[in-house]
Amino acid sequence: MMPSNLPALIYHPCYSELTLPERHRYPIDKYRQLYQQLLALNVPAEAFTRPSSASIEQLAICHSPDYINALQDGSLCPKAMRRIGFPWSTALFKRSLQSLGGSLATAQLAMQQGIAIHLTGGYHHAFFAEGSGFCLFNDLVFTAKSMLQQGVEKILIFDLDVHQGDGTAHMVATEPRIISSSIHCEKNFPARKQVSDWDIGVSKDCSDTEYLETVEQSLSTLIRLHQPDLVIYDAGVDCHQADELGLLNLSTETLYQRDLLVLNFCRQQQIPVAAVIGGGYQRNITALVQLHLQLFKAAFTVTGSSLASKIKT
Repeated sequence: MMPSNLPALIYHPCYSELTLPERHRYPIDKYRQLYQQLLALNVPAEAFTRPSSASIEQLAICHSPDYINALQDGSLCPKAMRRIGFPWSTALFKRSLQSLGGSLATAQLAMQQGIAIHLTGGYHHAFFAEGSGFCLFNDLVFTAKSMLQQGVEKILIFDLDVHQGDGTAHMVATEPRIISSSIHCEKNFPARKQVSDWDIGVSKDCSDTEYLETVEQSLSTLIRLHQPDLVIYDAGVDCHQADELGLLNLSTETLYQRDLLVLNFCRQQQIPVAAVIGGGYQRNITALVQLHLQLFKAAFTVTGSSLASKIKT
């Protein structure tokens, strides 16, 4: 019998089924290893929801039809593909649609169960008609706009990836029902920042304590001001001290405390949270997975699952 106190978990095997050039910067295998590690911790296989793929018709809610078609048939110009950072393939396009469907399922399950976690997601550098920074389509905006269509009245995108959610900020700038927020390393990619509803660029020497205070004050202020019906939480771990692209110096304990803070606060306010694991860049995938596991440890703690004690910090 499946434990009733687990958060909803969303995963599809295709997240790691993408052949990339040798030594490619993107840690594509982290999704599979994260899933396997959760199984090894005795999370039942039946606890995971395998989501449906988003359709091309659904995708038009937030992306240009011409851009979608060019990615579908491989006709996007080489310069635009270099900006994305992946070589084009049919598998890449299908994986991207599957990831969007997964993030939407995460939000839908969060509305039912309170907390849901997607074992990928956080593609916040994608704009309406272009991709960037390993992001083809913006799953955060796609999910938020789709949930508005399904009757949710106001949504907060709370982005704690180390890089500013520039695509998200630009895409929802004229949608008052979606609040964009980004707490990121100021001196990091993207060089040209966009304007979110709430932006805080922290310095490279930001301490663990200062960072956690910034997160807590930001979240409490945003929820007080906007009273969202759903929080979409990008729990990127690329702000960790060992990240190879992050430039911040946060500890593993701080990642856990950050995620616990966000999930606990929303739980206390009775606001559903749809979390995506976001960015994280290390050649050592085993070490990287341990950082992403902090989100699950925090969620298990909040929901009262004994599995929380099995995850090291």
